Amino acid sequence: MIKVIIVDDHPVVLRGLKQIIEDEPDMEVVGEATNAMECFTLVRKTYCDLVVLDINLPDRSGIDVLKQLKYEKPNLPILILSVLPEDQYALRLIKAGASGYLMKESALTDLVKAIRKVNSGGKHLSKLITDKMIFKSDSSEKLYHESLSNREFQILCMIARGLSLKSIAGELCISEKTVSTYRSRIMEKMNKSNNSDLIRYVLEHQLI
Repeated sequence: MIKVIIVDDHPVVLRGLKQIIEDEPDMEVVGEATNAMECFTLVRKTYCDLVVLDINLPDRSGIDVLKQLKYEKPNLPILILSVLPEDQYALRLIKAGASGYLMKESALTDLVKAIRKVNSGGKHLSKLITDKMIFKSDSSEKLYHESLSNREFQILCMIARGLSLKSIAGELCISEKTVSTYRSRIMEKMNKSNNSDLIRYVLEHQLI
């Protein structure tokens, strides 16, 4: 049996994913979590072959959850499930250690296939992203946000959502001074001078 843990904060989605998985005779959902803390506790005490992880969780960024899981269990395959733009997030998350990226709208048709591929040691990506990896533009054609680190990119999106430096610091468990330093680096790398410019860029490129 392929033993799966599902992490998603939407009860309806959670039930739907569980139904899809358990309709397969060789798959079993061995645990469900609705936030990061539940996820960590569950993965630490429950054997599983892979984790299906929603990138948007209420108590912690999915990127941070991914990093923590890979730190604790480097060989545990993690399939990211998201509504966020695939072309903006998939490659970044694969580089951070994810074994695959699946849009929620494709879960009904592709979830089982993605789980099988990831469980067998492969990477699950759509043809769009695979083509992007093959025909990747040279560095001179990169967009500004592609030069950001994962933490910088995360803070950029939080700024664009209207969060204050204090709120960002609290959510990421870092100091306001550290957030301010990240913000300065982001502006320098992206050649922007204020939050309004950053927000406009994020919206124009549909990063949130």
